[in-house]
Amino acid sequence: MKKGIEIIVLVFIIGLLLNAPAFIHFVRAEELQQIPTVSIPTVTSSPSAATIVVTLEQDQINVRAGPGTDYPLVGILIAGQRVPALGRSVGGDWIEIVYPGIPGGTAWVYSPLVTVEGSLRVVEPPPTPTPKTTPTVNPTLAAQFIVEIPPTRLPTFTPPPPIVYPTFSPSSQRQITSQIPMGLLIIGLGVVGLFGTIISMLRGK
Repeated sequence: MKKGIEIIVLVFIIGLLLNAPAFIHFVRAEELQQIPTVSIPTVTSSPSAATIVVTLEQDQINVRAGPGTDYPLVGILIAGQRVPALGRSVGGDWIEIVYPGIPGGTAWVYSPLVTVEGSLRVVEPPPTPTPKTTPTVNPTLAAQFIVEIPPTRLPTFTPPPPIVYPTFSPSSQRQITSQIPMGLLIIGLGVVGLFGTIISMLRGK
C-alpha cells in the first residue's frame, strides 16, 4: 500500500518537473494580461505659487486693468498686503496678480512698488484700451449761440506823435572857433583887457 502511494507521488513529481516550463509560461502570460496597457501618468512636483507683498514705504498702490498707466484703475492695495501673483510683463515692470471682483479676476501692479516672492513667468498683456475720444464742437449748433456785439460809441484813442527834441552837435562850434586865428583872438583879448585897465584907472582918479 505504501509503495503504491510512493509510486503515485513520484509520478506526480516527475510530471510537475516535465511540465514546469509550460506552467511558468502560463503564469507569465497571466501576469502580462493583468498589466494595464495605458500609459501611467508621471507625478511631477509643481512649483510653489508666487506672491507679491506691497512695500511698507507705500501707503497704498494702484491696481490697473493692464500693464501700463493707459489702462483704467480697478482698485488699490494697502501697505503690507499679500496677494497671489500670476506672471510678469515682458520687461518685468508690471506684475499680474489675482484680484477678485473685476472681470477676469486678474489685474496688474507696478513691480517697483512690491516685493516678489517666487518665480514668475512672462504672460501676454491684455489688449490696449481704446483711447478716449476728444469731444468736438458742432459748428452748426455753435452758430446758434453766437451773439453779435454792437459797435461801441466811445471815442477812439489816438496816440500823440512822438516828441522830437532838438540836438546840437559840437562839430558846428568847433567849426566856428577853427575859422578865427588863435593869434588874433589873443590880441583881441589883450586889447579888451588894456581898455578895461585904463577905464578902471580913470575911475580911480
